Order: sequence, then structure tokens, then C-alpha cells
Amino acid sequence: MNAPELSEHSAAALIARFLKGRGVDRVFALCGGHIMPIWMKLDALGIRIIDVRDERAAVHMAHAHAELTGGLGVAMITAGPGVTNGMTGIANAHVSRAPVLILSGLPPTPQENRGALQDMVHVDLVRSITRYARTVREPSLVLQELAEAVSRAFGEGGDPGPAYLDFPIDTLRGEIPGHMVLDEHLRPAPRKRMPAEPQAVAEAVEILWSARRPLVISGRGAREAGKELERFLDALGAVYLDTGESKGLLGDDHPSVVGAMRGKVMGEADVVLTLGRRLDFQLAYGSPAVFGEARFIRIADAPSELRDNRRGVVEMLANPAEALRAMVDEAGSRRSAVDRDWAEGLRARHEERAEKLYRTMREAPSDDQGRMHPNRLLAGLREKLPANATVIADGGDFLSFARVGLPAGVYLDPGSLGCLGVGVPFGIAAALNDPDTPVLVATGDGSFGFNAMEIDTAVRHRAPVLIVVANNGAWQIEVHDQQTSYGKVVGSRLQFADYAAMARGLGMHAERVERPEDLAAAIDRAMANRPALLDVIVTPEAVSADARSGLAWIPDLQPLAAWHEAEVRWRSGGS
Repeated sequence: MNAPELSEHSAAALIARFLKGRGVDRVFALCGGHIMPIWMKLDALGIRIIDVRDERAAVHMAHAHAELTGGLGVAMITAGPGVTNGMTGIANAHVSRAPVLILSGLPPTPQENRGALQDMVHVDLVRSITRYARTVREPSLVLQELAEAVSRAFGEGGDPGPAYLDFPIDTLRGEIPGHMVLDEHLRPAPRKRMPAEPQAVAEAVEILWSARRPLVISGRGAREAGKELERFLDALGAVYLDTGESKGLLGDDHPSVVGAMRGKVMGEADVVLTLGRRLDFQLAYGSPAVFGEARFIRIADAPSELRDNRRGVVEMLANPAEALRAMVDEAGSRRSAVDRDWAEGLRARHEERAEKLYRTMREAPSDDQGRMHPNRLLAGLREKLPANATVIADGGDFLSFARVGLPAGVYLDPGSLGCLGVGVPFGIAAALNDPDTPVLVATGDGSFGFNAMEIDTAVRHRAPVLIVVANNGAWQIEVHDQQTSYGKVVGSRLQFADYAAMARGLGMHAERVERPEDLAAAIDRAMANRPALLDVIVTPEAVSADARSGLAWIPDLQPLAAWHEAEVRWRSGGS
């Protein structure tokens, strides 16, 4: 039987109108019967549907879209296994505080809890990793619930993050009386920007402009404050560290940037300003064992970035751009007390270390079988990528090389959840969002495998992304005796799987690169034929500094054991 035609007054039609009114121009989705009414109405309104191969990838793409645009990312996933597949993406958006709206469906209400196909209580599964999770059974409440969900996703009332709504299919087909369709829910809703409280601004300026060794650390909340941050640093003269959440916000040519001196500056700063950044494990939880006696000033538009682990002598719940602008205006022509010799010395040593790193990357030797070092691969990419490139880094140990070795205009990675597999979907979303800016996905082969089938999505939707797989043969293959096809296992060896052949089979330009001298020309050809994939054989013998120290994400700090000992001494009252 054919399904009845959907009315323009149906809940599904109004969901599409709501999203259109909120500026949503694309939705990342995997089709299923329970969401088909929404799918049809989105398409009818001209909202582009990026259909993917796995629901997890749909949520990852919506996550990246939100991060890159500053707007709402929308994923649509079907019931049952569609939701369970998507939960990894939802969890990553939750930890990353990304404003994502996830829409799903349910069997008809009369079949609820009767063993219908894909009948699950989804909200119980996702409630702990969302800001809002509701099942909407009454058609007249659909617009109200959508408005609330989007507000929660943008952090009105708490942290930003994913919000989830699902609808029984009879609700989606149900009609809403015209007098109940209020324009207030359908028109655009400008995001609220919290101003900084004047007294807190004055207190922060007094502390910062009196400090001798101030340090600014930025995170997620500073992404839309690049110009204000640069003006603030120029006025104060503080030194600056980005993190994976804000890499690329400030160019490496800015005199405040001292990323290569991360450990030293953390230990020497007397005042630390965190700007939209949690003090999580990536920053040693703000521990005095690392930051010494430094005082903290916390500025954020999300509560979790304001009070975690270390309290600030000043805490401002405010839009970071607004707070920075207010502090510069408050300081006026006041001269800061920053120790210029200290700041300039850190900058000089940063430049020396950065140049040394780049030189050692270019000169990194191959192993005894001629397989290139990951740093040699990254040096080759650095030489070809423009400064404004968007870089997505993904992987385990390879990520440790890439996040240090690859500069970027915009940068994304698995984040503090360590969610491997984001590279390909993040890269596709980035390339679709801005086709004119080169997008590189630099990924290890293990992380590539999680969402490798999404290269089909890149081809179908013509997303001009370059995917570079660092293939270190980390996957073992059994070696059998020669008597039969399935003879006795006599050993194992590393398998350098042919990812280029896989990509070509799905219609993508792809090449396998085995020698360093072939890399540059292969990159040129790939850049000219995007979407493209390079399967680059690298040595399995390379070990990153993070892997050696056991302290991932915090380069140039003490090894984990030494940091732990310092923490224990501090907690016991020792020096």
C-alpha cells in the first residue's frame, strides 16, 4: 500500500519549515521508514540532504558543520539501530559541546511497546549525553519542542551540546490546526550574546595589567573571537597557547604565540586566563604541580568552562569576544607590567624549536625497508598546503605527530573523548561547507577504517576533500601453510592494506605512495582531482613523544610518571 500524501499542515512539513526558518541549508542523514515523512518535506523545501553510509557519520558531519559555521548542525537518523549507531557521534558532540540537533522516529503510537519494528525507548539511551531528549507524541507541540531543543543545543540554560527529539510516525503525519502554528516558532531566532559584568571586567584588567608573566589559553569558546583575541594580546603583551579546540585561531607569526614552549610557560606564568577552555586532562587539570602558584581568571559562555578543577579569582560567564573587547576598552592606554624580556625570550625559543621541528620533519629518515617516517609525510603536506587550509587530524599515535606537525587555518580532531574515526566525516562536512578552501584529512589507517565507507559519500556529493592515510600496517594477517587454502596457522605478519584500491573502487581518485621521492607529485595530482585519497606507506617503527611519555596531548611537559609524582607531593603538602 502507498502511504497517504503528506499535508502541508503535517508535523513533518512544519519540522522542515522550522529548520528552513532557522537557516538550516543541509541535513546529514541515513534514510529509514520512520523518518521518511521528514525526509520528503526537507527535500520539497530545498534543504539539501547529505545521505551517508552510517548514522555515526551523519552525527559527526553535523558536529563538524556546527563547529565550522558557528550555527546548528542537524543529523537525522532512523529508529532502533539508527539511534544506537549514532550514539558515538552524539557522545562526541556532547563532550565537545557542539550544538547539534538529532532527529529520529518511532513506530506508530498504537504499536508502542508491542514489539513493533525498531521499537525502542531512545530517550533513555541518549539522555545522559544530550542537553535535551524528548519524544514528541502530540503534533501541536512539535514546533514548541523544536524551539526548546535548539535553544538547549546552543547552551541557553547551560552548556551547548547535542539535543535529541524523536516522533512516532503517526505524529509526523498528523496535522496541526493553522491557528496553532505560531510565527514566533518559525522565524529566525538570533543567538544571545552575554555581555561581561563591568565590575568583573575591571577586576580582571587590574590583575592582568599588573601581572609580570600572564598567559592566555584558548579553547572552544574563543573560536568566534579571533579578532578580539589578537587586539587583546597586542594591548596586554601576554603570551598565548592554543589547544586542539582553537588551533588556527591565531597565526603562528603573532608575537604572543609560544606553543613550542608549552610546558615551560605553564610552569612560569603568574596569571593564567582561560578563554572558553576547560582545565581537563589536556591541561593537567590546572594542577599546581604544573601551574605552580599562578592565579586563574576564567572567562566562558559555558558553565563547564568556568569552574572546573580550578576556581578563578575572577570568573566571567560572558561571550568571550564581548569580554575581551570590554577588557581592552577598560584598560584604555594603560601600560601593562608584563616582563617583556620573559615574553620575548619565550617567543624566540618558540621560533627556534618550531624551525628545528620542521627541519627534523623534512629530514626524518626512512626505516631499513625504505618506508618513510610519519614526520616526512607531514612535512611534504606542509610544503603543499596553503596557510588557510582546513586540517582534520585523526588517529592514535599518528594524531600525535599531526597535531604538532601540521599548521592550519582551521583545525579539528577527535577531541577529549578521543573519538577516533571522525576524520573522514569531519572532512566531508568541511569540504561541503567551503568548497573553495582546501580541506585535508590526515588520518592513521586504524581511525580511517571506522568510517572508510564514507569516501562513497564524498564521491556522490562531490566533496572536494583530500584524505591522506598514514598506512603503517598495524593490522596483522595470519600466515598459513601451503597445503590448503585454510591450512594450519604458522605465523602472522603486518598487512599494508591497499586503501587506494578501495577508494578507486568507489570512484575516487586514489594513489598508493611508497617512496618519499614520489610524495610531492602525488599530492599535486590529488589536490587537482579532489575528492582524492593518498595511501601512504609509513614505518611502523615510529613512536611519537606522546606515546613515549604516556601523556597524550600535552607536549613538552614532564613524562607522566614525573607529573604524577609532582601531583602527589603537592597533595601531601610538599614542594
